[in-house]
Amino acid sequence: MPADSRNRLLGIVLCLCALLFLAGCTRQGAGEPPESLKEAYKDYNEGIAYDQAWQFRLAEMYYCKAYEAMKEEPSQDWFLYGDAGYRYAYMNFQRGDTEGAIAVMSDILTHDIRDYERSAILQLMGECQLQLGQHDAAKESFAKALEASLCYYNGDNSVDRFNMLVSCFSIYSSFMEYGEYNEAAHWLDRMEKEFAVYEQMPDASPQIIEEYKGHLALSHARLLLATGHVGEANAVYDAIPASRIFTPFAISCAAIWLSDAGRYGESADMYARLDTTYANASNAKMTFDKISECLASRYMANMKAGRTHEALAVGADMAGAIDSALAWQKRDDAAELSFIYQTHEKEIALEKSNAKAALFRLLAIAALLLLLLATYIIWRVRSVNRQLSEKNRSLYNLVNSLDKVVDSSRQREPPANQNSPPTQSQQLYLRLCELMQNPDVYTDADANHETLTRLLGTNRTYLADALHECADTTPTDFINKYRIHHAAQLLSTTDDPVGFIAEQCGFTNRSTFTRLFREHYSMTPTEYRKAAK
Repeated sequence: MPADSRNRLLGIVLCLCALLFLAGCTRQGAGEPPESLKEAYKDYNEGIAYDQAWQFRLAEMYYCKAYEAMKEEPSQDWFLYGDAGYRYAYMNFQRGDTEGAIAVMSDILTHDIRDYERSAILQLMGECQLQLGQHDAAKESFAKALEASLCYYNGDNSVDRFNMLVSCFSIYSSFMEYGEYNEAAHWLDRMEKEFAVYEQMPDASPQIIEEYKGHLALSHARLLLATGHVGEANAVYDAIPASRIFTPFAISCAAIWLSDAGRYGESADMYARLDTTYANASNAKMTFDKISECLASRYMANMKAGRTHEALAVGADMAGAIDSALAWQKRDDAAELSFIYQTHEKEIALEKSNAKAALFRLLAIAALLLLLLATYIIWRVRSVNRQLSEKNRSLYNLVNSLDKVVDSSRQREPPANQNSPPTQSQQLYLRLCELMQNPDVYTDADANHETLTRLLGTNRTYLADALHECADTTPTDFINKYRIHHAAQLLSTTDDPVGFIAEQCGFTNRSTFTRLFREHYSMTPTEYRKAAK
């Protein structure tokens, strides 16, 4: 194989080795998700666990971590990106940071998330916009939410129709909450249509049918009452069978409607159907919800109904619940803040550890690359030197052969034509060549044009004309040529230093000697010596 091809092949092999090493340092196991995705899922599941335990600070923190981890490259898992972002935005909304929630959702909606997540996010976006008084924007968001639901749920089964029904009910409730009764009426009508389709499904749940018949009737009664149709609202409510108001949500809605309708006694009885004891509350947040939604409303209903004794009993329960809730809240707040602080400290320590590990890996990779590069450079230099030595040796042999031919020619042939007598310049040149057989003439550092003129007993002009006619050179170049030739003999026959040989040959400047030697022999004095030996 030619040397150049062999060199290229070795370079390619070294580069491939380096690339394979780098790939080995960074690649994941075959078929395994990236570590960043694993961490994001871990944080997401932690957030759900704390969310279900009503520890919302911790839940928000972990949802935020999962969302931020997926934000750089959401295409790794669109579900995780969309759902973690939705939950994080919802947490912002719940604690009153509506603008922060909208910012998160606006960023998510710029990506190609699934229609399911898009629908949920648009519904939450609509609620945020209603809270900010942006009613037109909210209407548009809710319309887009339903459109996304239609794209995701094809309606071929009862589950899809039920999800559409829930979406319409949620949008209706949002408009009712903010007093947008015309829009609420539109969505209530849409909800009735979706329910009619669901009711005809062969696999529809009878329990859900009964439940939503109650929800629809309560929603009608609520809308009629809110728009001033009190008589019609009471008629619709009274027509609802008690069997259709059986879930805690339906009971709570009925109790609120009765209170709004001024039927306080019935409202108090409906609140009594809910669990009102603090002992059944599993944690502080749950207790405050019960105080707000059940105990306080039940107290007001009993007071307005003239049931003072029952109201005082509920008030006593409420006071005890508040005291206990405050104690639980303080304890939980302290525990959550302590956990958040410890988690933050652990994350900082882990980041420092990962940074050190990354630095060590980077240094190891750099060291390996430098080692490979140094190995390649050393091998390349040795290869080039070997080739150069071979080239210089061949050049040395060629130069010596040519010098011998020139020397023998000079000895055999006179500079002039044998058929005619030599000219004056030719005679002078022959005398000069004989003179230069003595090394003392040209090895003298002071030897120059004047020296040769004096030794030959002639003048500068004659000498210059003779050299130009017979050798096509100048006196200085003529002297330097003999000096270089003499230096070459010393380099090949002695071990004297190059600088010493240069002085012996009449050169006072080593760089000048090296330059002239290279011009004459196409190699440096050192290379010439290696080739000669």
